[in-house]
Amino acid sequence: MTAELPGLVYFGLACLAALFQSALAMGAPLGQWTLGGMYPGRLPAPQRAAAAVQSTLLLAMGMVIAGAAGQVGWEPPRWAVWGTVAINAISVVGTLVTPSPQERRLWAPVTLAMLAAAGFVAFVTRG
Repeated sequence: MTAELPGLVYFGLACLAALFQSALAMGAPLGQWTLGGMYPGRLPAPQRAAAAVQSTLLLAMGMVIAGAAGQVGWEPPRWAVWGTVAINAISVVGTLVTPSPQERRLWAPVTLAMLAAAGFVAFVTRG
């Protein structure tokens, strides 16, 4: 199996998560689905700013994995590919231990799929 399909899966899930973070940043009342459900409804301004940063980071990570999988016109450095895998591993742990059942049900499968796809791309491409 080549890295193309896992790269596409990762990119799609990263875009989905980035859209969610963008919605949070714009004030969507989805707080129970993030940050352990600490802020039900609309997030406070500092957390909305962090969501905007996270949205950008997710898109960058999506481009890194898509690039490593040969789907965009550049090849990222190895440290970026493995850094993306590491960030995803931390994210999986966070979603598995969150006190919010809604967040865990929604994001644990997504973060696990992202970790699997990023790890596959990293190993197959020797990124």
